[in-house]
Amino acid sequence: MPLNHSKTLLTFLTLIWICGGNFMTAQPLPEPPRAEKTPRKLVIHNHTRTDNYYWLNERSNPKVIDYLMAENAYTEAALAPVKQLRETLFEEIVARIKPDDISVPYLQNGYYYYTRYEAGKEHPIYCRKKGALDAPEEIILDANEMAAGHDYFLAVGLTVSLDNNFLAFGVDTVSRRQYTIRIKDLRSGELMPDQIPNTLGRPVWAADHQTIFYASRDSTLRPDRIFRHRLGAETSRDELVYQEADSTFGVYVSRTKSNRYILITAESTLSTEVRFLEADQPQGRFRIFQPREREHEYHIDHFQDKFYVTTNLNAKNFRLMETGLQQTGRAHWKEVIPHREDVLLEDLEIFRDYMVLTERKNGLRQLRVINRHSGQDYYLEFDEAAYTAFPEINKDFDTDVLRYSYTSLATPNSIYAFNMRTREKKLLKQAEVLGNFSPGNYRTERFYAPAKDGVSVPISLVYRKGLKKDGKNPLLLYGYGSYGYSMEPRFRSHFLSLLDRGFVFAIAHVRGGSEMGRQWYEDGKLLKKKNTFTDFIACAEYLIAQKFTNPEKLFAMGGSAGGLLMGAVVNMRPDLFKAVIAAVPFVDVVTTMLDESIPLTTSEYDEWGNPNEKIYYDYILSYSPYDNVSAREYPAMLVTAGLHDSQVQYWEPAKWVAKLRDLKTDDHILLLHTQMEAGHSGASGRFEQYRETALEYAFLLFQLGIAK
Repeated sequence: MPLNHSKTLLTFLTLIWICGGNFMTAQPLPEPPRAEKTPRKLVIHNHTRTDNYYWLNERSNPKVIDYLMAENAYTEAALAPVKQLRETLFEEIVARIKPDDISVPYLQNGYYYYTRYEAGKEHPIYCRKKGALDAPEEIILDANEMAAGHDYFLAVGLTVSLDNNFLAFGVDTVSRRQYTIRIKDLRSGELMPDQIPNTLGRPVWAADHQTIFYASRDSTLRPDRIFRHRLGAETSRDELVYQEADSTFGVYVSRTKSNRYILITAESTLSTEVRFLEADQPQGRFRIFQPREREHEYHIDHFQDKFYVTTNLNAKNFRLMETGLQQTGRAHWKEVIPHREDVLLEDLEIFRDYMVLTERKNGLRQLRVINRHSGQDYYLEFDEAAYTAFPEINKDFDTDVLRYSYTSLATPNSIYAFNMRTREKKLLKQAEVLGNFSPGNYRTERFYAPAKDGVSVPISLVYRKGLKKDGKNPLLLYGYGSYGYSMEPRFRSHFLSLLDRGFVFAIAHVRGGSEMGRQWYEDGKLLKKKNTFTDFIACAEYLIAQKFTNPEKLFAMGGSAGGLLMGAVVNMRPDLFKAVIAAVPFVDVVTTMLDESIPLTTSEYDEWGNPNEKIYYDYILSYSPYDNVSAREYPAMLVTAGLHDSQVQYWEPAKWVAKLRDLKTDDHILLLHTQMEAGHSGASGRFEQYRETALEYAFLLFQLGIAK
């Protein structure tokens, strides 16, 4: 039976009382929770699997909640020796953050928009000024006021109507990414009665200032329908304008930079289909831009008399095309930027006289400026070995100035205004880090580890200057490696709490991301997924060989699909790591991918494979972390979950921990910490989110014997 929660909590509180509020290391821990074994046979493709912990997916079962609470109590008991360290870490992390900060304003439709924070408040305040930066401030939304009374609050997709009178946005108070759309009359300051639940949360205005388009979610949380809503109308009567019948596709609505067109994009892992409608004809019918085709992805934007199309049609790393406004099928596309084998085309920013391409080469982003009239081009120059650069908010076509952000593992995010004609740049704002921080105290480096098959895997790392490469340094290696998502080497001020304690922080840019181009992604998915895991192991071995660390001081961390990476790696090479943090880990891959009622399942067959097909079933089963737990020694582990997580259901990490407790042969600490009021992204709030970070860092330091 699951451990009785009341009994566990009583034991926990008794120990606190005995120790005067502080655990001493000599005090024995209570026994860890043991989940009830209830065998359930799962049969497919002539394979029979027994799942002893399948019952943990019963969210409404009191036994499940008791078990999760018991695990939380055990985590608190186990980490009691570093209780004060957790608080110290939290306080120093938030102390680096400027309490009353403000973003760089940008001009849109006659108003300067910006976001600011006030000291002592957790949520942003969204503001604007009419015509000039010294004009009176207008608060368009104070998220602190709306968050009152909620354990979790997030507002997303704030968008103002083109007449500047109405604000539409999405609100989530559960952390399941099911947003309720609200509309505010900016003239009166009042919220309108319109409330549209269960949406993607990013409404789009038509040019009549009275109509919004939005995406709603189905029972699996897949965004499958686009509706048209008119201000003041009953939401139950909103008109369905598009429904996606293919369960492997999701849909969303957006607007071109020109504001002239509204777009409905249906996309799966490998395919895209865009529909478009003139924004000043909101009652019109959407037209298909280019019909969907297997393995054809494309995205469009508009300027003057042309659509620009980034496409992977006969171009694995994408190329840029253009076409007229009337004949939009691919037969009419003309090439602007050709495909390149060594360069991934990621994004496009259009201006009257220039276009700016975001490209990726050798794992790093580059910004390429092209004169639209002469065709001459050049790249912006960046000095550090590993960095991240990307265009910022650029709403205006008629300007020579590009706003972009630059950051690295040692350089706080910096926003520049770059004159594309004169090539002069001006720093508008660098994120302020309070305290005695100086970028010059840290060094970033870039290495390439030889993978199992000879491929070179990039590693970005940072450490405090003066560090000796003697193999004795603690090192945290982070990885993800899925969905083609590239891990960017960017600054996070909370890293300093590790770096200043002697840690090296490193990112393994493993296959499954797109750091080295589209092929890098394709070589880390489907029947090549194990490359992601062996790449990470190769990076760990390389850092040991280079005398940065050793297995007794090497730590690993990943979240979500990166948590799958952690689970696979500890099954393959548990001896390589001192401890591992798996955040909201996707570890029950076979069972989840067989359950079409779970969010994201059907839309991700092209990422992991459809286990209803034997070839994929067998391959996924061969690496699924939950299915490959066995009687062996594992490193110390901290596993986190969110009860309301819509992406990785809480029961995946819960089942995994329960099975590990049953089978592992070591006495290394194993902790499960579940956010009972949060989902995939953890707690909301500007500062409160860092309590989770403090927990993770305290866990790492505790494994090194550091309790202060």
